[in-house]
Amino acid sequence: MSGLISRNLKMYFNDRSGIFFSLMGAMISFVLYLAFLSQNMITSWSKVPDTKLLLDPWLIGGTLTITAITTTLSSLSLMVKDRESHVLADINLTDISYVGIQFAYIVTSVFIGVIMQLIMYFIMGIYFMIVDNSSLDLTIFPQVFGISILSSFTWTIFNLLLLSFVKKVDTLGKISSIIGTASGFFAGVYMPIGTLPTTMQNLMKYTPAPYNSAMYRNILMNAQLNKSFNKLPVSVLSKFKEVMGISISWNGALTFQQDLLIFISFALVISICVFLISRISRRLVLSKV
Repeated sequence: MSGLISRNLKMYFNDRSGIFFSLMGAMISFVLYLAFLSQNMITSWSKVPDTKLLLDPWLIGGTLTITAITTTLSSLSLMVKDRESHVLADINLTDISYVGIQFAYIVTSVFIGVIMQLIMYFIMGIYFMIVDNSSLDLTIFPQVFGISILSSFTWTIFNLLLLSFVKKVDTLGKISSIIGTASGFFAGVYMPIGTLPTTMQNLMKYTPAPYNSAMYRNILMNAQLNKSFNKLPVSVLSKFKEVMGISISWNGALTFQQDLLIFISFALVISICVFLISRISRRLVLSKV
């Protein structure tokens, strides 16, 4: 199994164009923020001190969620390519079980998702440190690292479920385009969740993405939130957190622990779904490759 994991990692990191396109969704959100969104948000919250220092980590939190979604999907695309080229059927003839093969793809995807999230974290953190004189607080790195692992696992399982019956690279390309575009919306980067109509907000809340972004933002923004809202009413802070998707509202603002619990619940439910369909997907896919 270790040989299969090593092979998958090499194939991913040797494909430079694949790495670039797997980060496309994250880079688009970053560029859009710099070109259009930042000034509008700064104007909207002009009464809050050091607005830029608040919005920079806000963007980082959402972009890391996008990175987790798109890079794990890109990693699992190798599984679809292996199906189409009959490599998966050949691997299944070895002494590695089908579950073991799936596990190898999962480990590869989780590892890649974590690495790419951390790379984006440091790229954006250093950029904002240079441009906006913000600080890159390394004391919160263990928390960021922990969330990156959980994010990678959850989105790997989600994407594995999504690709369970996909056998053509052409179909994969269409799915990747849709997910890449939708991820920025559901992560609350293109538009803050609190600015959307109630129906759209509710739709987003039934996906793991806003909770993933909220966890990151709680960690990354906590220190600056305390500074910026120190002399402002608590109601203003609560409104800011609700509108900007730092606190997801379900009959009241959720805490970080509640966001974490909901996100883990999504991971468990999706994992059960993957387990339940694993025999079906194996039979349907391997019998026709």
